[in-house]
Amino acid sequence: MPLPKRKKSISKKNMRRSHQHLTLPNLSNCPKCNSPRLPHHACPSCGFYKGRLVIPEASE
Repeated sequence: MPLPKRKKSISKKNMRRSHQHLTLPNLSNCPKCNSPRLPHHACPSCGFYKGRLVIPEASE
């Protein structure tokens, strides 16, 4: 197998890895209880999605 002739510098290594970072989830506020939730998901605290109760255990 061919191998690199020279060691990659720290700068080149870090430039290559610059796109491998984690991204934060885009949270939006629930219109019913105003707690943060993921878009297009039911609210984990109140259980509502699009004005309907979809998770009855969460509202108790």
